[in-house]
Amino acid sequence: MTAITQNSAPQPGTSFKDLFTPKIVTVLREGYDASALRADLIAGLTVAIVALPLSMAIAIASGASPAQGLYTAAIGGFIVSLLGGSRFQIGGPAGAFIVLVASIVHQHGMDGLFLATIMAGFMLMAIGFFRLGTYIKFIPFPVTVGFTVGIAALILTSQLKDLLGLTLIGPEPLEFAEKIPALWEVRDTANMAAIGLSAGTIGVIAALQRFKPSLPGMLIAVTGGAIAAGLFGLPVETIGSKFGGIPSSLPVPALPVITTAKVIEMLPSAFALALLGAIESLLSAVVADGMTGRRHRSNCELVAQGAANIVSPLFGGICVTGTIARTATNIRAGARSPFAGILHAIFILVFIVVAAPLASFIPLASLAGVLVMVAWNMIEKEAFVSLLKASRGDLVVLLTTLGLTIFRDLTEAIVIGFALGSVMFIHRMSSATTVAAHIPLVPDDQADDDERTQQPFDADLAHDPAIAVYRIRGAFFFGAAASLGAAFDNLADQKRALILDFAQVPLVDSTGAQTIEGFARKVAKSGVTLYISGASREVERDLKANGILPPLVCYEESVAAAVSSARETINASKTAS
Repeated sequence: MTAITQNSAPQPGTSFKDLFTPKIVTVLREGYDASALRADLIAGLTVAIVALPLSMAIAIASGASPAQGLYTAAIGGFIVSLLGGSRFQIGGPAGAFIVLVASIVHQHGMDGLFLATIMAGFMLMAIGFFRLGTYIKFIPFPVTVGFTVGIAALILTSQLKDLLGLTLIGPEPLEFAEKIPALWEVRDTANMAAIGLSAGTIGVIAALQRFKPSLPGMLIAVTGGAIAAGLFGLPVETIGSKFGGIPSSLPVPALPVITTAKVIEMLPSAFALALLGAIESLLSAVVADGMTGRRHRSNCELVAQGAANIVSPLFGGICVTGTIARTATNIRAGARSPFAGILHAIFILVFIVVAAPLASFIPLASLAGVLVMVAWNMIEKEAFVSLLKASRGDLVVLLTTLGLTIFRDLTEAIVIGFALGSVMFIHRMSSATTVAAHIPLVPDDQADDDERTQQPFDADLAHDPAIAVYRIRGAFFFGAAASLGAAFDNLADQKRALILDFAQVPLVDSTGAQTIEGFARKVAKSGVTLYISGASREVERDLKANGILPPLVCYEESVAAAVSSARETINASKTAS
């Protein structure tokens, strides 16, 4: 998973139509020819081959049936490509949702999951239509890395039973702290045939990824596992033995049971699905932009994701999101447009109708091996290691998010991680905001780059007993207001004029403005005139909007102008007296 760094905010004057026109419409307007269709056919088939085993494995790990994974990929993937704001996004079930979906199914049943998914779909559409998608990128990088690593660890532990062929008495515990001891207690039931199949699956996928990445490693490994299990009569659990196979048609659309009490009960789960879905889909769209140089429409994409999550449960599917691995595969296979995603969904439907009975022979150990590789590929190893060596604040956010994801709850991990990251950022910003005595400049030919950014003023000012100049550097906001207020209290009060140089202040919020106002009224009682120099138009406007107006303070364009004005005022006062 990659940090969202691209700024896809709408430009001023962008119309509603421009923001929410699906990319498929844009492609058709540009012209879509036979060569593009051929490229999309090849890409769609390639992605479908990758998606087939992956969709079934993710569904099984989520507490659903393999057929539900295929329904999700077909129905959800079709809608995401048809309505989405990215040319290359592939929608379907995602590994990042496994733990969350499994938890919802465990607590509320499949009907509860369907309702929560539909509610999440409406939430995603609302986020998109209110143009809030652009703010998803503000989630701190240590948070995304932390919960991704945590999810990967939970996926791995969720597959230990099938990887090792363990036999549990009773249902498998869902919580990490309970699962590991329960599996350890039945370690003697390990099935060597299952271990061999899962190890072989992992080995084949890893080898093909390294030496022949163009081949569909997951499908080859799973097919090989099914053939081996059938030829040698291996005593392992298969899709057929556990789920009775996969139906060769889509189910009739049906609504889950909807009551007011059930809707209220499912609100937290729906919110969690919507939050994770928004993050995951926009991450995937940004990755696609980075690979192609294109630019996605984030809010349009969220609307499409919402629509897909509303429709998918009606056909028995689970939650849908943009998937990074399948989207990247789509691009590498030469996709030209969203038609590749639509064709991928059609190919999966063809598989359901024509070849569904063959899936019955797939061993669960092979699918577990697929998910181990998914979990491994999810982890951004280099990013994780670099964050371990980064600042203490980033390390705290990373480890907190990771720990909460594994031992508590994914939504809690994201919210607390985001809050903690924000507090750390505020602390850093406040520490970077300072008040310092203004030192006269040296000549330009002797000054360094930092000194040249300062406004020049009379060098004799350093010896002027009546005027003091102080430079404020950094954002003057609520996080820095307290420390700057204390610094103001310590400023010399034997002066006749105080000049605050705002040339290096990029912004002022209402708390900072109130601090300035309080200081201005305090020095005014002592007969000291306060000047604000060098403030940008935006900063001056915000100060005045908060009631900091002449004659309480005087505004000047530069320190030099403020010094000149202050001296005139002081001299005039001396003459008058």
